[in-house]
Parts: sequence; structure tokens; C-alpha cells
Amino acid sequence: MRVWGVILIRISFIIHSMANFCNPRDLPTGPFRSIIEEKEIPFLSFETETCRQAEPGCGSFPLYLAQSSLGPRIPPLCLCRYFGLSAAGFCNPYERSFPMSSSLKSVFALLLTLILSVSAMSAPAQAKSYSDVRPGSWYTKVVNELTAKKLVSGFPDGTFRPNKTISAAEFVTIVARCAGVTQTSGSSYWAHDFLQAGLERNWYDWDEIPPTGEKFGKPITRQLAVKITMRALLPDCRGDYNTESVKMKDFAQLDGRYYEAVLAAYANGVVCGDNKGNFNPKKTLTRAEACTIVSAALRKMDALPSPTPGPDTPDVPGPVETISGGVSENGWLQVKGTQLCNEKGEPVALHGMSSHGLHWFGQFTGEQAIGNTAAHGANLFRVAMYTGEGGYLTQPEAVKKQLIAAVDAAIRQDMYVIIDWHILSDGNPKTNLKQAKAFFTEMAKRYKDEPAVLYEICNEPNGDVQWARDIKPYAEEVVKAIRSQSEKGVILIGSGTWSQDVHTAAADPVKGENLMYTLHFYAGTHGQWLRGRAEAAMKSGLPIFVSEWGTSAADGNGGVFLKEAREWVDWMEEKGISWANWSLCDKGETSAALKPGTSPEKKWTDKDFTESGKFVFSRF
Repeated sequence: MRVWGVILIRISFIIHSMANFCNPRDLPTGPFRSIIEEKEIPFLSFETETCRQAEPGCGSFPLYLAQSSLGPRIPPLCLCRYFGLSAAGFCNPYERSFPMSSSLKSVFALLLTLILSVSAMSAPAQAKSYSDVRPGSWYTKVVNELTAKKLVSGFPDGTFRPNKTISAAEFVTIVARCAGVTQTSGSSYWAHDFLQAGLERNWYDWDEIPPTGEKFGKPITRQLAVKITMRALLPDCRGDYNTESVKMKDFAQLDGRYYEAVLAAYANGVVCGDNKGNFNPKKTLTRAEACTIVSAALRKMDALPSPTPGPDTPDVPGPVETISGGVSENGWLQVKGTQLCNEKGEPVALHGMSSHGLHWFGQFTGEQAIGNTAAHGANLFRVAMYTGEGGYLTQPEAVKKQLIAAVDAAIRQDMYVIIDWHILSDGNPKTNLKQAKAFFTEMAKRYKDEPAVLYEICNEPNGDVQWARDIKPYAEEVVKAIRSQSEKGVILIGSGTWSQDVHTAAADPVKGENLMYTLHFYAGTHGQWLRGRAEAAMKSGLPIFVSEWGTSAADGNGGVFLKEAREWVDWMEEKGISWANWSLCDKGETSAALKPGTSPEKKWTDKDFTESGKFVFSRF
């Protein structure tokens, strides 16, 4: 009613004020000019351009283009076409005025106002307009669409700032809204819930946008933005390497951890290159470009068929009844299907602790410390030998001596023991392939007759690595070196993204016997999505071994996340998955099992354990 009231007032005002209306090419000041040029109709804005219709004398007539805030752009309004006027009437550009009675002028004004008003009212509602998002701009449509859906918003001054660089927090927020995430925590930081959801759902990794906040306000790169978009909105879409990579002239600049997402985005029309064929993976995004990517992903989502039940496939492995016990009870281990088994073929589960860096906290890998762990029921100890960070590659003989002493101490405690080639800063295992082969050849020869020893050949590949290009070829070489000395020892193989990408290994596993694949998680960072990935990998036949997990966030701090940790441990128990917890040391971080200052040379009581340590030791 309010809108119609405004219209009637306008009509009345026009009818009583059209005294000297002349050729619209030369509009005088007055009500009609104010309505058109000063945008007085409350829900219409106008632009003018030259009319190019075929009517005689209409070549330079002003064409009024109406844009309604209540709906889409109204078709151009050419007065000569609406009223059938020709060069003989007012449309002749060479006439300064045209004969028209006062009553005809009033009728004309009334008709024009009604046309514009009804057109505006009949259009569907759309988002508010921004002062700097002009009609006809390449991004206008997608910005308005996302605004109407309340997925993006502008600034208090009424601008959208389409050319402004978008930050990591802003981009994650848009994608999270698209994925249905809402704010519930009441955190003081405006994007906290959205960023937390992105981290928990594995849209990005903690080093890409650390939860500590230092990168929240920094510009996001194109490759990371695409990864977040595809993982959040189109996780099942894929792209063929050979087909899609050739579309990017600068493909060599793309980091390996983004291959899967970017190739899928190209294949599914979510992104394309610039006019030179470049993706520019490490450049930033503007707010308008971000809207374009997200809008394309949403369109693809809408076009995907609804999931239908597939053919009968094996169920995810159900509850597994396992036995524990030490080496004297179980003997040589073997892998049957996806399950670790003892010498008799019975399902077995190993539970225990991982050391921290051997060259930093070697005091907790001695006889007493390992014995304390065994006394609480653990049957596994992992010796984490860092290769970088001043570890083995810097001081090979000293660190190797420490490792051998720790392995022998665990064997004396009747425990299984993992020799862990702990790559971290040297994220690509192929970087030190020669040294790895030499090391594992020596260790396999030394322990070839010892059923207690397992070999973890690459802790956490990370950075610019790919399974097919880097990790699998490395693993094939190192497995061959170990098998030249030890035919039966179980070998643990890592995967990309800090041993989370077990799906890539499942699609193309290394050939061989007694091989398992490591899964690493931290309860405060990784959740159901990673368990789902592991279950899918096991369903396809991949044996999983959790050689490192923590009750904290992925950086070793935060928490302790006992609820999430309990969910993980219950899941591993149900699936019969073996595990080692990070870490047996007194470092001042929440993932450490011991309180700072705890002596490694005494028997421990509950007073010596941290909150994390109490929980983990209770689950052996």
C-alpha cells in the first residue's frame, strides 16, 4: 500500500505540473526531468543512451534504461516505440518542441509513470545495490546473486569494493555460508566459527591458515581459494591430469598439494585461466573474483545429479575383536586384508607411545621410561628419529646410536617398536632417498631376525608432493631396500598432507606383502571427515596404521580435546586399528604425556601425567 501511495502522489504531481514539456532531447527543469534524471522514483534508477531503433527521426533520441531495486533490469524504454510517434510528432530531433495539448501531456506522463511503476512492482525482489557495483560490469550478476542469498555483504558506507583483495577469513566465511555453517559460539572474532569449521572439515590445513590467527587477515592465494571451494562444495569432483594440466600455461607454478583441487575445478568449470592461459596460482583474489569462483561452484552443485544407490559393495570393516599382548605372545606380525595379525593369523592391535624428537628428548627413550610405559599396558613404542631439524642428517652417527639403544630397550620390554624416519621440514621424501635407502638397509639387516621391529619409512610427507610422482616411487625404492634384508618385517608408508591423504594411496597402492599405510590425526584439528576418508580407504582394501595421533590441535597445543580424542580412540578400537600417541616427553605443550620436570629415571604415578597422559595411558 505504501508503494502505491507513493505512485499516486507522483502521478497527481505530474498531471498538475506538465506545463511546458518539450522534446525529451532537451528536457527542462521540472517534475518529469527530476523523476528521470534525479531518480525520484524510489525504487528505480536510470541511465540514458542513444536510441537505435529504425523509426524515422529516432537516431539520437534519449533511451531511458531503468534498473529496479525490486527486480532485474527493465527493458529499455524508448518513448517513440511505446507511443508510436514518428518524425511528424515529438520524436523528431530537429524540432525544439511539438504540439501537444495539456491534457495529452498529462495523459502521457501518467502512462509513463504507470509503465515504470508496474514494471518495477512486477519484478521479483533482489538484493540491495552497492554504489560501486555498476550495472553491466562483469561481476555485477554474481555479486547481486550472492548478496541476495546473504552469502556476501558490503561495507557500512554502501560499497562492495569489488576490486579489493579478499582475505583468508573473508573467503572462508563465504564458502562456509555456502556450506550451511552458522555462527554459534559467540566468539569475539567475527569469523571464528567459519574458520573453525573449515579447519575441522579439512577444507584447508593448519599451516595454510593457522588457528593462531596470523594469516586470517592476509590475502588468500588463488590455489588455496580453489582448494577450499572444491573441498567444501564439490568434494567428489575430479579432473584428469593429462586433460586439465595442459590448460594452464603456468601449471609448473602450482604447488603439488593443490593439484587435485585445481584440476577438478578446471574440469568442472569452476575456474579457467586468464586471457593468456595462466591460472596464476600464487596471486591473490579480488572480492569480485572470489564471488565468481563461489558462484560457479554453486551452479555446478545445482547441476549435479542426486546420489543414487550404487551396486552392492563390501561394507566398511565392522567391529574387530583383537588381542593385545607383547612380542613373546604374538611373534611375527603379518597383514591379512586390512588387518594387522599375529603369527597365528589372529587380529592384533598395538597400542603405545611415540617418543618426541630423539635428539631433543632422548632421555625418555631409556630403559626406565619405556618400562614405565609397558607397565601401564602398552605393547608398542615408536622411536621418532627426525631427519631434519638438526637430527639424523646433521649428526647421523650420534642419532643412530640413540635410536638403536631405544629400539633395544623396547625389545627387552617385550614391546613392538617402530623405527620412524621422521621427515617434517624435508617434506618430500625423495629429497633424501639415497640416505633413507642406506639407513633402512642397515637397520633391516641388523634386525632381520627380530619380530618386534616395524619400519616407518616416511613420517609425514608434506608441501609440494604428490603420491604418484614422489611418495610412491620413494616407497617402492625403500621397500625394496628393506626386503633385501628382511622378508617379513611390517613396513609403514606415509602419504601426502602429513599422512592424511590415504585416499591417494588407496587408489594406487605399493605392491608388496606386509605393507600398511599410516594415518595421522590430532583430535583438535581432524574429525569425522578424516575417519570417513580412512573408512573409504579400508573399504577399498588399504590397511591402516595410526602411527601418530594427539589429543591436541595439529601444532601440538590447544585442548586437551578429550571428547574428540575419545571418539577417535573408540573408532580405532572398533576397527581394530593399531596406534601410537604423540608424545612421551615433558615438553610444555598439551600433547605431551608428562608434566614438565618429570624424571625419566623413576616410576611414574598419576601425579606425573598431564591431562593428555592420563587419558592416553588409561586406553592402552
